[in-house]
Amino acid sequence: MWESIMSLDSPERSDSSHQFEENQITNKNPLRDVDYFPPLRKAIPLGIQHVLAMFVSNAAVPLIIAGTAGLSGADTVFLVQMAMFVAGIATLVQTLGIGPLGARLPIVMGTSFGFVPVMIPIAANQGLPAVFGGALIGGLAMAVVGLCYRRLSVFFPPVVSGTFVLLIGILLLPVGFAYVGGGVGAEDFGSPHHLLLAALVFVVTVAFHQFCRGFLSEAAVLIGILVGCVAAAPMGLLDFSRVAEAGWFQLPIPFEIGLAFDPAAILAITLMAVVTCAESIGDISGTAIGGAEREPTARELSGGVMADGLSSSFAALFGAFPQISFSQNVGLVALTGVASRFVVALGGGFLVLAGLVPKLGALVSAIPAAALGGAVIIMFGMIASAGVKMLSHARFNKRNMLIVGVSLALAIGLPAQSGLYQGAPQQIGVLLESGLIPGALASIMLNLVLPRADDDPATTGPAEP
Repeated sequence: MWESIMSLDSPERSDSSHQFEENQITNKNPLRDVDYFPPLRKAIPLGIQHVLAMFVSNAAVPLIIAGTAGLSGADTVFLVQMAMFVAGIATLVQTLGIGPLGARLPIVMGTSFGFVPVMIPIAANQGLPAVFGGALIGGLAMAVVGLCYRRLSVFFPPVVSGTFVLLIGILLLPVGFAYVGGGVGAEDFGSPHHLLLAALVFVVTVAFHQFCRGFLSEAAVLIGILVGCVAAAPMGLLDFSRVAEAGWFQLPIPFEIGLAFDPAAILAITLMAVVTCAESIGDISGTAIGGAEREPTARELSGGVMADGLSSSFAALFGAFPQISFSQNVGLVALTGVASRFVVALGGGFLVLAGLVPKLGALVSAIPAAALGGAVIIMFGMIASAGVKMLSHARFNKRNMLIVGVSLALAIGLPAQSGLYQGAPQQIGVLLESGLIPGALASIMLNLVLPRADDDPATTGPAEP
């Protein structure tokens, strides 16, 4: 989600014209062909590179939710394990396709950060089963949007999608800084050793991201956390007891956490799922343009969003959180110029195998909270900056500035003053406490009711990146 972009799908252009353009490209460079299968000696390392670019981000969400919900070590390991397994299955569906499902493009799937501000209060008040019950329904709603995305695209112009992504980044930052201090509920919260460890990870991550090229830049977060773990060892902050206790192999167990269908949780997560479709459409477009050097077809957009939704419902059954395409991997496709969907499918297969090994999940869960915090505050800041980039495609007239301003006011102000809705029913309180739901709804509703200028790009749909 670091580089979320939106692109206009032109209904006037036929799939045959897209195919003609693709054939022209692949005649010049087979690597730009999404159906090209490179030799395994090249395809395997390229696929693993995609996994390394998203591995830490994929594991961060279950670690954050587990810490907030106060889960045991075994439950935390299970959530991380399922995050890897489901991401692998979702990536295989997205790249190889099943019937109408899947964009059949080099898209890497993973756990979405966008739902975290909504899931945290639900997990704390109603429990994880309510989160998974809401995600099950929300995924189905997202699949419906994919099926009817042409008619519903009016809800997601750049001013709405950009505001939505900006809000996600801003509202996640307090969570990131809680990890910088040592994690929620830590007895030594804010101690100098936590702050120094987070600062080290922060500096190393920024240095590799900005001053290195290629894979070293793409893997900056992974490198930063590895350096932090090495530095944490002499501090006594690394605990590998969970790794020793975890098994070597375990098949996923559906309904291990359970499902609960709470109306407030369903409403909140379903609204998030529908709004998140804007990010999915942007990532699919970015992959087609940056990798295959063409616009996505209608089938690719529809199948891709449907795969996101049904993968999220599938994830809920196995104790994993909603799935979305990973934008850092969209950038990696554009950077390497390798658009083969089979390369990414190999990476998806590796994720499935990793999800079957509990020891790997236990190893990831041993990352010190402060080390994770030094990296995630950069991730969350990048999410916010991606929202600003998306907003740059909208004209900043008085109409759009009002949409952004009101959405920011509700999203940031309401969670800060919970006493304003203390007497409201619990279902309403959960929606308002997230901040993201009232902010996102405000941007959607204001975009629909406020008069538009004739030259406003929002009248023509999502802008090109």
